[in-house]
Amino acid sequence: MIRADAAISSEHVSATYLYCIVKSAAKPSRVKVPAGLPGADGPHAIPVARSLWLIVAAVPLDTYGPEPLERQLADLDWVGRIALAHEAVVEYFAGRAGATVIPMKLFTMFSSPDRAVADIEKRKDGIAAAMRRIAGAEEWGVRIMRGTAAAPKPAPARAATGAAFLAAKKQARDDARLAKLAAVDVAAGAFEHLVSIARDARRRDDAPAAGASPPLLDAAFLVPASSRARFKSAAKREAGRCAEAGAQMTLSGPWPAYNFVQGDESR
Repeated sequence: MIRADAAISSEHVSATYLYCIVKSAAKPSRVKVPAGLPGADGPHAIPVARSLWLIVAAVPLDTYGPEPLERQLADLDWVGRIALAHEAVVEYFAGRAGATVIPMKLFTMFSSPDRAVADIEKRKDGIAAAMRRIAGAEEWGVRIMRGTAAAPKPAPARAATGAAFLAAKKQARDDARLAKLAAVDVAAGAFEHLVSIARDARRRDDAPAAGASPPLLDAAFLVPASSRARFKSAAKREAGRCAEAGAQMTLSGPWPAYNFVQGDESR
């Protein structure tokens, strides 16, 4: 989560916080820009190269320096507030007409604006490739979970024989297994249908929280902005199919293309 410039030291009173990289013919406007991180000055653009800008802000090291930040990371509520403030700035610039945005990870900091520019210049080829990959597209998330267990069927009359009792038990197990397979199949079908509309897709395989069931599908889709309506309509149809199969689908977005900044070769 943290990517801090090693040159940041106790001699500094502030660091340069990097929200995102913006490709835009004109300097990105700050009109109605969100405030950004608490304690920081307003987000603003500095040039890197022709049509390439960094969105930065000065942050105080008594809050965001290595030692105080390490202590604050234990406070998940505080980290959540910072993440929301960071995301609001990224989304603001991603929503500007004619802009392509590469979002930075939370707590990406440099000792000075010059150090930030120098770091981006060293990686300009990879950044140019990422800009081409995500230009004119937005990220959508799809998550499919198994639904809550269906209400149990009315208990059958007491089996007349031992064989009938065992047959009933087997039928119950078979019904449960078939329901699980149906949910798995519908999740796989949803992915295939949605990926046919998207420019790219990434399955996410993060381990679930202890005791939680893993999702049937957790994926991000890079969707051309021109295909947004078609993608949402397809997602609505897939959500209906999931519900019929006893699964639940959640669609989220549009987001900046966090999951598509790195190419396949870097994953």
